[in-house]
Parts: sequence; structure tokens; C-alpha cells
Amino acid sequence: MNAYAGSGALVRLALRRSRIMLAVWVALFVVFAGYSATATVDLYPSLELRIAAADTINGSQALVAMYGRVYDPSSLGALAMIKTGGLGAVFVAMFAVILIVRHTRADEEAGRTELVGGTAVGRRAPLAAALAIALVVNLVLAALTAAALIAAGLPADGSVAFGLAWAGVGLAFAAIAAVVAQLTTSARSATAISAAILAVVYVLRAVGDAAGETGLRWLTWLSPIGWAQQFRPYAGDRWWVLLVTLGFAALAATAALVLAARRDLGAGLLPDRSGPAGACRSLRSPLALAWRLHRGALAGWAVGFALVGALVGGLAANVEGFLNNPNARDFITRLGGEKGLIDAFLSLELAFAGIMAAAYGIQVVMRLRAEEVGLRAEPVLARGVGRVRWAMSHIVIALAGTTLLLVLVGAGAGLVRGIQTGAAGEAVRVFAAALVQLPAAWILAAIVVAAFGVAPRFAAAGWVALAAFVVLGELGPLFGLSQWILDISPFAHVPKLPGGAFSPVPLIALTAVAALLAAAGLAALRRRDIGR
Repeated sequence: MNAYAGSGALVRLALRRSRIMLAVWVALFVVFAGYSATATVDLYPSLELRIAAADTINGSQALVAMYGRVYDPSSLGALAMIKTGGLGAVFVAMFAVILIVRHTRADEEAGRTELVGGTAVGRRAPLAAALAIALVVNLVLAALTAAALIAAGLPADGSVAFGLAWAGVGLAFAAIAAVVAQLTTSARSATAISAAILAVVYVLRAVGDAAGETGLRWLTWLSPIGWAQQFRPYAGDRWWVLLVTLGFAALAATAALVLAARRDLGAGLLPDRSGPAGACRSLRSPLALAWRLHRGALAGWAVGFALVGALVGGLAANVEGFLNNPNARDFITRLGGEKGLIDAFLSLELAFAGIMAAAYGIQVVMRLRAEEVGLRAEPVLARGVGRVRWAMSHIVIALAGTTLLLVLVGAGAGLVRGIQTGAAGEAVRVFAAALVQLPAAWILAAIVVAAFGVAPRFAAAGWVALAAFVVLGELGPLFGLSQWILDISPFAHVPKLPGGAFSPVPLIALTAVAALLAAAGLAALRRRDIGR
């Protein structure tokens, strides 16, 4: 049999299974890019303002490390897309990792690949189908992103280059995830290793970009994210760099296909570590098991949030130099708060941290569905553990982990800000501004609990809700939507601290809504069949 037989049918099956996830993610990326361009185009109408803002970014090692360099200070597009090009590429890469792992190692772990393999399907067909989907999705993303940027008023050639740069990052990490999926035996490990590689290449890019002319600039060329930025959209459009990205992706994908044919189904090329015959006393409860399952991911998220907090606190001192245009100042103030430009910047960045913390909570609670589908919930429930107790073990980790992440980002930003100003009260203000994001983040986790209990097939509703809330918050004011529509998002009710007025009423209301949603989900879980 041809090793690739049935690849086309598997592509159609995978597209049908992931059609909602793919549509939501692509739409979110396109809206994010288009909004960033639209919001920035009017902020720097003159050449002098653009050059001054670009020089401020390039003169700050912290900003360069976080976002990259502005290679053409006179280019509006290069300035407008600096943040989207750097951090946006990270999310595109992570999306590619999730997509590949979902349709390779996760299907194999759940037994679906073995079931499909019993038909007229070649040995390499599942992996080839996943790679083909990644190629198609990233090309669609490139085309729609370019169209959105052109519609926002940016030059067409630079917009196409930007879209292809994003697609190149997605293809590179799709190939990396395909290789990693051949090494491990679990989807969780494949995702974690791929995410660790993503973190390493991002740091390499940051160090290379922040280095001086005689420093370690060459490190940028060891990173797929660095390749995307060296494409230099709107600043020369170096099309030949795309060949580097595509060449790497082709070599890595070929290596993954070769490795796929050299291992047994369900096994990984890296040997599994055998565990003890019996569990230790500290692992003999549902909560201990949930902690064991989530502790590695929480550690990675915690390190990232602590670093982001310190970076946000450090960037606050550069805000006034960066936003030297009255229109830009008004824009950031309207988004982030009303009292002081630095307070508005901190409020805006900490609100984004709250959104990311909510993403962690969604990820943790969705593990309940993965345990159920993977038939790992039934052995736990068969040992005298109630359904509510089992579910609560993961919910507690989600709530406590979300709290820890916001504590870390608030402590990091507050500590750095306090050192900058020499005022302990400033550190307390920033720390409190991070903690007020908690109730809104908890609501997203509660939405997943409710969906898992009532209709487990729609447990991914948490991701859809998060995307909808982000779009409402970002685009709602731009399109002049009614306030009652904007109020659908829980993040719209969070006090804009530091700088804004504080009221405990919305926080109490948000917490009560989260508790009601979670209670409804747990009540429904007690009445439905497990595995349905």
C-alpha cells in the first residue's frame, strides 16, 4: 500500500472536526492584525512623529527584546505592526503546534489513529494530512491578514509580506511539532516540548535583536520568529528570507515523515520512564492527581508571567517618550484609564495579563474533558471518588493557578515600578491592579465547567467565549457598539486600575456569576452519563 494512501480523506475529516476552532483562531488573528493597523495609522500622521516613536523603541533594549526592531523609522507600517509582528508570531506558532498535535499524537493517544489505520490508509497518511492542513490554514491566514492590513490603509506589498511572515512562522512550528510528536507518547508532552522550543527561539530572537552592532546579532537567525522579522515587512520586504523559513519547514516535515515510519503505533522514539509500582501517600487523592497533571504547565506559565510582569513594570518609564503624539496619548488613555498616561499603560497591559490568565484557566478545566474522552476518568470514579470531587480537583487548580499567575505578574510589575519611583505605595497600587482581573478570568473557567457539565462536546466554548470577549473589547468601541453589547464581556466590568475609580460591586458580581456557572455545571455533571 502507498504510505500516503487516504491522505485526502483524512484532510477532509480533520477539517470537519476542527472547522470551528480553525475559523475562530484565524478570525481572531485577522481581527487582531487589522485592528492594530487601524488603531495605529491615525496616531502618527507625520514623518517626524513616526521617526521619534521608532527611535524611542529602538533606543530601549527592553522594547526591542519584547517586540523587535523598527527597521525603517519612516515607515508607518513598520511602526504600526511592530507589536503584532513580534508577539503575534508567538501566538501563530502556538496555534500551529496545537493543530498538529491535535491531529497526530492526540488522535493516536485516543485510539482514533489505530481505528483509521485498520482501513485503506497508509502509514504516513495521518501525519501528511495534518501537515497539509497546516499548510492550507497558514496560507488562508496569510491571505486574509494581508487583505485586512490593506483595508486598514497600509501598503499592499508590505501587507502581503507581513501575512507571509506570519504563515512562515506557522509552517515552521507545525513542522517542529510534527517532529516532536514522533518522539513522545502523549499529546501533553508533545505540546509542552514544542512550547519550550518556542520559548527558547523567542529568547534567542530577543537576545539577538537587543544586542549591539558588534554583539550577538547572529542569534536572531537561529529563530523562526527572527526569520519572520528579518523578512522586514514595510521596511524593504526581503522576500528571499521566506526561502529560509520554507526550507527549514520542508526539512523538518520530511524528517517527521521519516521518523513516523520508524516507530510503532502508539509509541514514541524516546523511551518512557517507568514509574513506581504504587503511588506515594501524597498522590492518593483527586486533588493530588490533578496537581501532578498540571504542575509542569503551571510552572512554565508562572515563569512567563513573572518575566512579563517585570518587563511591563520596566516599560512603564518609557511610555511618555514612546507616545509623544497627543492622539496616541488620548488613544492609550481611553483604552487603559483616565488618571495619568503611565497608569493607563499599566492598566492596559495588566488587562491583557488577565486575558492570558483566563486562557490558562480554560486550559486546565478542559483537562476534565480530555480525561473523560481518554477513559482515564472512569478508573478514578470507580475508586469511591464522587464526580463533583473529581471535577473540583481540576477546578481548584484552575482557580488557584489563575490567582498565582496574576499575583506573579502584579508582583513583578509592582516591584520594578516601585524601584523606579522609590515609592512602596506605587508597588501596592500596581499589584492591586493585577488582582482585580481575577473575577473576570474566573468566569471563563466557569463557562468551561458549565459547558462540560451540560454539553461536554461543547467544552471548547471557553475558547470561543474568550475570543468573543477580546474582539468585543478591542473592536466594540471602534465600531461604536452599544454599551449593553460591550457589557457582555466580563472584562468590561473590571475597574481600570491603577488610576481609575475602584468599586468592589462589579468584582463581587463577577465572582457570583462565576460561582453560579460552575455550580450549574457541577449539578449537570452529576446527572449525565460519563463518556457521553
